[in-house]
Amino acid sequence: MAGILDSVNQRTQLVGQNRLELLLFRLIGPQRFGINVFKVREVLQCPRLTSLPNQDPFIKGVAHIRGQTISVIDLSKATGGRDIPLDENCFIIIAEYNRSVQGFLVAGVERITTLSWQDIMPPPEGAGKSSYLTAVTEIDNEMVSILDVEKILNEISPVSTELSEEVVDETVGQSIGDRVIMIADDSTVARNQVKRALEPLGLKMVLAKNGQDALNQLNELDSECENSVEEKVALLISDIEMPEMDGYTLTAEIKSNERLRSMPVILHTSLSGVFNNAMVEKVGAEDFIPKFHPDELATAVKKWLKIEE
Repeated sequence: MAGILDSVNQRTQLVGQNRLELLLFRLIGPQRFGINVFKVREVLQCPRLTSLPNQDPFIKGVAHIRGQTISVIDLSKATGGRDIPLDENCFIIIAEYNRSVQGFLVAGVERITTLSWQDIMPPPEGAGKSSYLTAVTEIDNEMVSILDVEKILNEISPVSTELSEEVVDETVGQSIGDRVIMIADDSTVARNQVKRALEPLGLKMVLAKNGQDALNQLNELDSECENSVEEKVALLISDIEMPEMDGYTLTAEIKSNERLRSMPVILHTSLSGVFNNAMVEKVGAEDFIPKFHPDELATAVKKWLKIEE
């Protein structure tokens, strides 16, 4: 137990410091990629895979690991590249996204490195595979790309954004007047999923592509307010992993600003694990909702908008 608590404490020290740990790996060729360590359960040499009838072409097969059957996705093929050969050099990264566990087949795994989110930048326009990237950074004078895993997973198994009939309520938007909901997420797919899920509540929404963009927009909107930004923005829904400024740091910045702090913040993320509650409490967010369950998100939005069920 002491070891677990020490680990939680160590990881939460990164909160508010805009830092992350990145696991570096390769697909086909010398290009390096990265994945947030918080999403990784383990890394292991690729075991024997079993093919399934009518399986998606991007799924290499399924692996039986520690009593669990896990689909293994060829990350190279899923992003338009060549198949990764199944040999002694390939690995699978076992990761948890959006409440499910997946295996990602990669050609090689390198090391874990600690970076500042300020050094993680949005992908350049027209950069080849940029449609599958959420961010890029530079390590050892080489570019490292961070894949939009939510886009890849949504192409293989599309996420439903429909609300249950009992949750749909178009009067929610009427109850907050002209105020808007801000959605901050570096994944275009994820931003649109949240937007579509909340449209049946009759809400007006504005979008931000990362934490820094969200903070800039909030400060600009606040400059038009008399007392606080809540006169314009009723609530913020923010991802955690975002280039330039992550959701934890964004929340900490909001809660330290007298004119922004009264606005409720819901952290909505595919990150899972035992560290989230400690982190959310530390930065002062009002709520934490794992991606992606539209009813849960809509119910949380109603709660923090003080909408009576």
